[in-house]
Amino acid sequence: EVIEMQSEAGAAGAIHGALQAGSLATTFTASQGLLLMIPNMYKIAGELSPTVLHVSARSLAAQALSIFGDHSDVMACRATGYALLCSASVQEVMDFALIAQAATLEGRVPFLHFFDGFRTSHEINKVARLRVETLRALIPEDLVRAHRDRALNPDRPVIRGTSQNPDVYFQGRETVNPYYQRLPGIVQKAMDRFAALTGRQYRLFEYLGAEDAERVILLMGSGIGAAQETIEHLAARGEKVGLIKVRLFRPFDPAYLVGALPVTARRIAVLDRTKEPGADGEPLYKDVLTALVEAVAEGNLAHLPRVVGGRYGLGSKELTPAMVKGVLDELAKDRPRNGFSVGIRDDLTQASLDWEPSFRPDAARGVTACLFYGLGSDGTVSANKNSIKIIAGGTSNYGQGYFQYDSKKAGAVTVSHLRFGPRPIHSTYLIGDDEAQFVACHQPIFLSRYDLLDKAKAGGVFLLNTATPPERAWDDLPRRMQQQILDKGLSFYVIDAYRIAGEAGVGRRINTIMQTCFFAISGILPRDEAIARIKEAVKKTYGRKGHRLLERNFAAIDAALAGLHPVALPGGVGSFPARSFAGRSCDSPGSTWPPP
Repeated sequence: EVIEMQSEAGAAGAIHGALQAGSLATTFTASQGLLLMIPNMYKIAGELSPTVLHVSARSLAAQALSIFGDHSDVMACRATGYALLCSASVQEVMDFALIAQAATLEGRVPFLHFFDGFRTSHEINKVARLRVETLRALIPEDLVRAHRDRALNPDRPVIRGTSQNPDVYFQGRETVNPYYQRLPGIVQKAMDRFAALTGRQYRLFEYLGAEDAERVILLMGSGIGAAQETIEHLAARGEKVGLIKVRLFRPFDPAYLVGALPVTARRIAVLDRTKEPGADGEPLYKDVLTALVEAVAEGNLAHLPRVVGGRYGLGSKELTPAMVKGVLDELAKDRPRNGFSVGIRDDLTQASLDWEPSFRPDAARGVTACLFYGLGSDGTVSANKNSIKIIAGGTSNYGQGYFQYDSKKAGAVTVSHLRFGPRPIHSTYLIGDDEAQFVACHQPIFLSRYDLLDKAKAGGVFLLNTATPPERAWDDLPRRMQQQILDKGLSFYVIDAYRIAGEAGVGRRINTIMQTCFFAISGILPRDEAIARIKEAVKKTYGRKGHRLLERNFAAIDAALAGLHPVALPGGVGSFPARSFAGRSCDSPGSTWPPP
C-alpha cells in the first residue's frame, strides 16, 4: 500500500509508529528531508527502537541551494542518539546495510547508515551481491522476535511517551549510557560475523599504508577511494604515510581509533566533508583530537601527534589523489596549517592548500577511461549505464560508471565517466585531463561551448555525432580542437545519429546508436556479441512499451555501424586503427581483453 505523506516528517512519524507496533521498518532520505525527520529521530533513539535509516548524504541550503553531496545533513543529526555508520563504496553500501541491521537489533540503538550523495549513490560498480542465505545468517531470529515482543500490545500494557519533570528527566537520559558503550563492540562483532560469511573484513577504524607511517590521514566516505590510491602509490615508493578509514562515527570509540593508529605517527590530518561556521574545528577533527588527548592522559598512547583538520568536498567538489598528496605535503612542513580547505582556491581567507594537478597514482594505469557528453533526457546516461553493466557482466573486467549532472537536469549537459580494467576500481573522482582514451560528443552544439578534448589522452579516439558529411567534418571543428587532435594523435570518427534515429522511427533518441559505435570502436567485446547484449539491454529497458518500439530500436542499432565513418585528417591520417584503444581489433571475432 502506498500512502503519500505531507513531508519527510510524516514519513519519519510513520516509521516511529511502525516500530512501536513491532515491525521491522526502514526509510531513506537526504538533505533538507533528513532535517525534517530529526524530531522523530530523537524519540526513536530515546525509546531504543532498532531501525536503520539510509541516507545519501547531501548538502544543506545555506548561502544557496545545492542538490549535491557532502556530510552537512548527517552531521546535523549527531545529537539525536542515532549511531552513524559510513559506507565508502558501492560494495560497502550493500554490506553495511546488512551489518547495520544486525547491529541495531542486538544493540537496540537505531542506525543512520550514510554514503556520499551522487558520488556513491549514483555510481555503478561491480559488486559481489549478498545472498539471501547470508542475510538470514546475520539476522538472528531471536532478536527479531525480541523486537516484536516489545511492541505496544493491549495484552501486555506498558506506558510510553510520558512527560517528565526535573526530578527524573536527567536520570532517564543517563540510563541509555550502557547501550552506547556496548555498541562499538556489537558493530565490530557483526563485521566479524559478516567476514566469516563473505570473506570481506571491515573494521570500525581501518588502517592502510606503511607500517612505520609518520604522516596519517583520517576521513570517511567516498574520499577514501582517492586517498587509498594516493597512500598505496606513495607507500610503495618508501614514503612513511598511512590512511585510517573511519567507519563508525557514532558512537565514537577512542580505543578502536588508538588501536588502528601506527605508534610511529607524528602528524595527523583529519578531513571533514562539512563546515560548522564559528566552530574551532569540524566534527570528526574534534572527536579525533579529543580521543588522542584522552589516550595520552590515560597512558594508552605514548605521545600526542600533531593533529590538524581540514575541509574538502563541499557540494560535491572534487577530492583527487593530487589533492590528497597536497594534504600529505602540508603535514611534512614544520608547522602544518590547521583549519585548511583543499580542492578550492580561497583568495579571501587564504586557508586553501596548494596541490600539483599533474600527480597520478599507479592505480590509473591499466584502466581504460571514457567520456561521453550528452544532453539531459537524450538517453546518453541510460545507454552508458547499460554499457558499463555489459562490460562488467560480459567480460572479466571491473567497471565503474559515474554520471555528472547539472542541477537543471533535462536539457542541460550530462557527462558520463566510464572506467574499466582488470582490477577493482576505487577512483572516486572524475576523469581528469589527458586521461580519457575515448571521448564522445553526442551533441554537436557542444563543440563551441566546451573544451571536450582537454581530457583526451594521446592516441585516443574522438567520436562526434554530426549532420556534417565526413569529408567536411574536419573543417567544422574549432581551430583549437583541430590542433588538439593533431597534437595528441587522436583518431576521429563521425556519425549522423539523428538521421539514423529518424529513419528508424525512434525520434531524437540516439543513445543506442552512439552506444553501438562505442562498442564497435573499443573492441571490448566481439562486435556481434556486443550488439546482441545492447539489444538485450534495450529489451529490458523498453520491452514493456511494445514490440514495435523494440523493433525500431533494433533497426537503429543495426544501422549504426553503416553510418560510422573515420575522418581523414590533414596529412592523410584517419582510418580504423589496427588495434582499438581497449587493446582489441575492431573486427576481432573473439580475442580477450586486456591483450597480452
